[in-house]
Amino acid sequence: MEIKQLTAVVTVAETGSVTKAAQLLHLVQSAVTRQIIGLEEELGVALFERTRQGMVPTAAGAALVERSRRVLVEIERARAEIRPTRGHVTGIVHVGILGATLELLAQPLLEAVAEKYPGVDLRMSTAYSGHLQQWLDAGDLDLSLVYNLESSPSVHVVPLLSDQLWAVAPRDAGLRPDQPVDVAEALRQPFIMPVPGHGLRVLLDQARLEAQVKPNVIMEANSWDLQKLLVKAGCGWTALPAPGVAADLANGTLSAAPLQNPEIRRTIALGLARTGRTPPAVEAVAAELIRIIRATVGDGRWPAARLIEE
Repeated sequence: MEIKQLTAVVTVAETGSVTKAAQLLHLVQSAVTRQIIGLEEELGVALFERTRQGMVPTAAGAALVERSRRVLVEIERARAEIRPTRGHVTGIVHVGILGATLELLAQPLLEAVAEKYPGVDLRMSTAYSGHLQQWLDAGDLDLSLVYNLESSPSVHVVPLLSDQLWAVAPRDAGLRPDQPVDVAEALRQPFIMPVPGHGLRVLLDQARLEAQVKPNVIMEANSWDLQKLLVKAGCGWTALPAPGVAADLANGTLSAAPLQNPEIRRTIALGLARTGRTPPAVEAVAAELIRIIRATVGDGRWPAARLIEE
């Protein structure tokens, strides 16, 4: 099993075509085909089904593609780390960013790393906390922001701050950051509720039981963007983490206020994959992300956040 064969398998799976894969790999089609056939003969299984829609991985092929991607990424990391660049931090760093924090953190992190560590190949992914945790556990991310996570054999966790859930309403509702809203009052409004299983839904269900209120749910949504879109359209209220609506408050497209009775908070932590030696590039990016978060909270751009001291 050779690297060029694994590269061919992954590229064909991603493009669905031997022709397109050959173009991307700067090879003739017959060379790519030989690499696929050689692997199939070595493993004794078919890796692709040849369909009208293109090359579709079999179950065995999909398993090989998943493993091969990780092998190729690790080879790429090794090359990046050992390039002869004395005195410079180099390498690939894949960071997970919570969706609610993108507007506050993504651009500053990109700019800081580009300025201080030009030899670092920075990659970002965003998703719900549960997905980011899965990617950390699998080793697909080097570090990530996550909610309410504790250290495990596969992940080292550094608590950073506690974040508060806010009631979010149309602009004309007149909610204000300095005037908290009771959970019961918010949930009696026409309310756009996160779908069951969503982390925010779990928190809201716990809070409504404590507040002894039956929510007036008009719709369930599975994304923050959809919740905000419907609130902006005047369909109802919802609840979101404060940084997810900071820009909307600044430009006046929404109104929002912290929830109270009960106050709803959760811890944001930095998770680092336990993969043996932590590369200098990962340490550098982690330090920059922590610095940016502390500065953002310190100057008031992260509403209602409380730093957790080391």
